Amino acid sequence: MTELPLDGVKVVSLAVNLPGPAAARRLVSLGASVTKVEPPSGDMLGFAAAGYYDWLSDGQTVVTLDLKGPAGRAGLDELLAEADLLLTSHRPAALERLGLGWATLQDSFPSLSQVAIVGHGGADADVPGHDLTYQAVAGTLGTPPRLPTLPVADLAGAERCVADAVALLFQASRSGRGGYREIALADVVEDMAASVRFGLSGEGAPLGGAMPTYGVYPAAQGYVAVAAIEPHFIAGLMKELGFSDPAELTAGVLADFFAGRTAEQWTAWGRESGLPVVGLS
Repeated sequence: MTELPLDGVKVVSLAVNLPGPAAARRLVSLGASVTKVEPPSGDMLGFAAAGYYDWLSDGQTVVTLDLKGPAGRAGLDELLAEADLLLTSHRPAALERLGLGWATLQDSFPSLSQVAIVGHGGADADVPGHDLTYQAVAGTLGTPPRLPTLPVADLAGAERCVADAVALLFQASRSGRGGYREIALADVVEDMAASVRFGLSGEGAPLGGAMPTYGVYPAAQGYVAVAAIEPHFIAGLMKELGFSDPAELTAGVLADFFAGRTAEQWTAWGRESGLPVVGLS
């Protein structure tokens, strides 16, 4: 069996909902052993999307502990005594009430590292929020009242959580002491929204409709996504349409062209032509 980068690493996760479980799944895929601790009420994600919950939890040990009681805290301390990394998604004030503030953890478990997922950083760390509110502030929602297809803050936050976890584990391997990193989901989605702030994406931007060769067009059945950005892809598209000047590739011309086949046919055509064209049924 091939050795994985995090083989032998033990992780305890108190993080429920989406960012923490998504991060835990990635850590498992890298070889870590993850024990997820859930409250007696369970993880809300399991009720909202049971299949997704099962997929994210695959390969983990899930235990139920009441951290507000002495028996539950004792059980958690046993797990932490052998762990390399703790994932949390509580507000800082809630962790303090549970006796799980970073200063306390560092004193009790000097080699333990922690990645704390919070909504907002700094003085606003206890301000409530969720993916929708973080995206609303960052400007990634599109035209209201449309809801986002993907929970960008949660999923990007999970990936950042994994990156910081690996960095902490590397640091601990050299120093022998654990470290602490805070992942503020509002900050993560703000970083993800930089392409909007700097004019690359968003309505009217090159990747937001201003470039005809990067867009979605109606097909005879369904739609077709075209992503010809680089000069060689644009040249390939011109060749297929019999044009010699990129200016001829207007939105109207492309709309007429892509209306001639079904989404499935355009997917096959894109592969045959070596162009980034995919049908949407």
